[in-house]
Amino acid sequence: MTEIVLPSDGNALGTAFGGKVMQWIDVCAAVSAMRHCRKVVVTASMDELHFHAPIRVGEVVHLKGRVNAAFKRSLEIGVEVYSEQPITGERHHTCSALLTFAALDGEGRPTSVPPLLLETQEERDAQAAAAARREQRLQNRRRTQPHHG
Repeated sequence: MTEIVLPSDGNALGTAFGGKVMQWIDVCAAVSAMRHCRKVVVTASMDELHFHAPIRVGEVVHLKGRVNAAFKRSLEIGVEVYSEQPITGERHHTCSALLTFAALDGEGRPTSVPPLLLETQEERDAQAAAAARREQRLQNRRRTQPHHG
């Protein structure tokens, strides 16, 4: 996915609003998740969001989404964000994020996610790392759920 940072996307420092970059990350990840599932997906969580460097107004932003792992009804997507100075072509890795999406059926209920074809050791390692992160997310989710009563 490619965007350009317009003045309306920037802050008083002349850099992109973090929230705008988060929006682009969410859209990029959603497209990756939908392409894998061929179903409607919704964002369940965004974590491990790290800003490494600013993105300046006027720069081009490249976002690369990748399905790291597929689970029963959810999947983890990794997104890397790069800035590009449009005149020189110089690029910098500026941001990374991990997101979890849930697949939904026609009635809006969670539904199955197709398995990920793991052909290389790198892909198998990514699935295993994502599974470990998923366990941590589920623990955090239980810990932070609202208590009724």
